[in-house]
Amino acid sequence: MTEPSETGLSRGLTSYGDKDFSNYLRMSFARSMGHSNEMLARPVVGIATTYSEFNNCHRLVPELVAAVKRGVISAGGLPLEFPTISLGEVFLNPTSLFFRNLMAMDTEEMVRGQPMDAVVLIGGCDKTVPAQLMGAVSANVPAVQLVTGPMMTGRWRGEKLGACTDCRRFWARYRGGEFDKDTINEIEGRLATTAGTCAVMGTASTMASLAEALGMMLPGTAAIPAVHADRIRAAEASGVAAMQLVKSRITPTDIITPKSIDNALRVLLAISGSTNAILHLTAIAGRAGIKVDLHHLNELSDTTPVLVDLKPTGAYYMEDLFAAGGIGAVLRELKPLLHLDCLTVTGTTLGERLNDDVPPYVDHNVVHALETPLQPVGGLVALFGSLAPNGAIFKRAAADPGLFESEGRAIVFTSIEDMAERVDDPDLDVLPNDILVLQNAGPTSSSRMPEAGYLPIPSKLARQGVKDMLRISDARMSGTAYGTIVLHVSPDSASGGPLSLVRNHDRIRLSIRDRRIDLLVDDAELARRRAAMPPPAALPERGYARLYKQEVLQAEHGCDFKFLTRLPREA
Repeated sequence: MTEPSETGLSRGLTSYGDKDFSNYLRMSFARSMGHSNEMLARPVVGIATTYSEFNNCHRLVPELVAAVKRGVISAGGLPLEFPTISLGEVFLNPTSLFFRNLMAMDTEEMVRGQPMDAVVLIGGCDKTVPAQLMGAVSANVPAVQLVTGPMMTGRWRGEKLGACTDCRRFWARYRGGEFDKDTINEIEGRLATTAGTCAVMGTASTMASLAEALGMMLPGTAAIPAVHADRIRAAEASGVAAMQLVKSRITPTDIITPKSIDNALRVLLAISGSTNAILHLTAIAGRAGIKVDLHHLNELSDTTPVLVDLKPTGAYYMEDLFAAGGIGAVLRELKPLLHLDCLTVTGTTLGERLNDDVPPYVDHNVVHALETPLQPVGGLVALFGSLAPNGAIFKRAAADPGLFESEGRAIVFTSIEDMAERVDDPDLDVLPNDILVLQNAGPTSSSRMPEAGYLPIPSKLARQGVKDMLRISDARMSGTAYGTIVLHVSPDSASGGPLSLVRNHDRIRLSIRDRRIDLLVDDAELARRRAAMPPPAALPERGYARLYKQEVLQAEHGCDFKFLTRLPREA
């Protein structure tokens, strides 16, 4: 009989009231899977696999699993894969964010509940990586993040295309009458032509970049394309790294600290990453008891330049960033601004990683030098004011500077359904200098905070050549989108926030200079409107939807569940 131990398959024995019997029974069933006694005596590395035929981003996960297993075995461990929920962004209703916390719970409980000494987390699609990192922090078992990688670009009539910024660009032209249905259908078949996540600096690529910046991923692996041989080699190396973590016992809470969160925010601002990343990084930090303060975000943004020239705000794609030097090149440029004593999954600090005597090649057309940035300040800012007392997010790098200081009348859509029904109505009373407002699309709404913040330009204006206008909502925006858009307004409409009180033709003022978004309606009128508001919607009757509505926090808290966060801990 194999003696119980504190490592490998004898960790966390099932309770039958007899520890020796529990170990005996477990080993009996483990042997039924055909493993040798020598293999069963090794440390165990779990592999969280998120393969799903509903997730195009994860099509090549099986070959990554095989490579991780090679790495684990070569380093003396026993790799055991296990499934978790997989979140395919475009295949989930109402939105993948709704299921992020469920996946985080699944990941946490399976990592904690099964006997593993370390875990390799394989994900890629937008909400998958944050869910895995949230779960890993809460379980606090040694962990390595491995992403599936971005897809390669396609070609259409001599033009390079990549999902999904180009999806939106061509769809806007179709809505504006430039293309017919046959042409847009032809483009549809050229936008996403390989396995992997979106080819631009969308949410998936942003979260991969931040995982590397946090130190939870092997250096140099965030930007490797999904179909590149280096992606498979990165998977094998991740298996080896997991075995090193078994020995060092470095856990996620050793790596994810207030300082490493600051580093990740710096990188987010420098790459002009997805607004979604603020939600996700806040939720990940919250699992470690760390508060992400939106006022602090503004301080960092004003001292962190944009260095990376990628779509949706720039010219290049993720494959170009990989060839240009990857996130390592960004970190080297940001080195004077970073906390270099932060620990990483390799067991070394960020400073040790960046102390190369001879820096690798960097293409400064893609990753600009700190002294010659693309933009002098960061891509994101937080706004406050009477319309967003708890904050809102604005991606200034993707917006029209001509609208940064503006005032206009509100054109209000009371729901996503209302917007869909009326936005293209030729009789819609809307002018180019108006402000489109979407209500009831936040985390506590029935639509669960979808990526509906990218309100379409009304057709009547699009056909007049209008390309951008100020848009405001409590929804999110895809990381692949662009425009002058205020997002994550908090408190949200459905919880009774000020956004719910906006009416058609109210005046709204935006000031990026002052970091404010204000509703220019007097307090007495707002009080009258609030008194006339209907009561809050009832909780869903059952299931996860009920749990979600009861527990979800507002955007400034990352939309995590109240019972899953930790009390703040100091730096």
